[in-house]
Amino acid sequence: MSSSFYWSLPFLQPAPSGEAPRTKVALIVLNQPFSKPLLHRLWHASDWRCCADGGANRLHDLLSGADDRPTSYVARLLAWFIQSRRTEADEYLPDLLKGDLDSLRDDVKQFYEARGVPVVKDGDQYSTDLAKCVRSLEEKEQSDGVDTPYDVVLLGSLSGRLDHIIHVLASLHKLRQSGRRIFAVTDDNVGWVLDEGKHHISIDHSILGPTCGLLPVGVDSTVLTTTGLRWNLTNETSGFGGLISTSNHLVPEEDTVFVETSRPIWWVAELRRENL
Repeated sequence: MSSSFYWSLPFLQPAPSGEAPRTKVALIVLNQPFSKPLLHRLWHASDWRCCADGGANRLHDLLSGADDRPTSYVARLLAWFIQSRRTEADEYLPDLLKGDLDSLRDDVKQFYEARGVPVVKDGDQYSTDLAKCVRSLEEKEQSDGVDTPYDVVLLGSLSGRLDHIIHVLASLHKLRQSGRRIFAVTDDNVGWVLDEGKHHISIDHSILGPTCGLLPVGVDSTVLTTTGLRWNLTNETSGFGGLISTSNHLVPEEDTVFVETSRPIWWVAELRRENL
């Protein structure tokens, strides 16, 4: 008998007043671009925040007004000026900054260390910065005696360099076996791995749509059946050598998408930027 899974995205929706989300959320900031509105929404929906190496550069520069940094002496002068005044970056301090630190700039490292943020160098070359951050989250959960694993949201994960995107796809494909729910979010879309089985995805049309896709990444092929989409599939084989359901559409009248898949696949849906 195949397993059934139920999905929703409370971290992308305004939190109801006085109500805490049922599952805690860990935000991991990666070294790819993202906007302030998306950061603000995810940050305030999260219970633990971590920057993976160069993700700290992105967070710092976006909030301090240092996105277009000059070089050489002027850059050092600007870095001193930024650190000497209070900016929005002081209001968004992560709980941890971790990685092999090969991408972290010195001025950013000094900024966060001066504000008490732990900066941890992990030189393990057999694990990625993302994996290092997830390992720290696991240690926190064990220390806190958490029964239900945190949901993980990766910010800045499906944009930028293709090799980085493939790394995220592969990492989440492997991490699905941990039983933890991990979502990849950019300003354009949100995506996650649907393991083999039946999936019921709650759709909030104010933040999702209209386009979506079912991507057989990491498998040779899968057999798909769907409902709730503009172009549904019924026991269709999907693979890179044949059919792939890209540029499908959510249906405004449907608040749930059902997907049954015989192999793990990626589900992605477009984000409505104007409602972040």
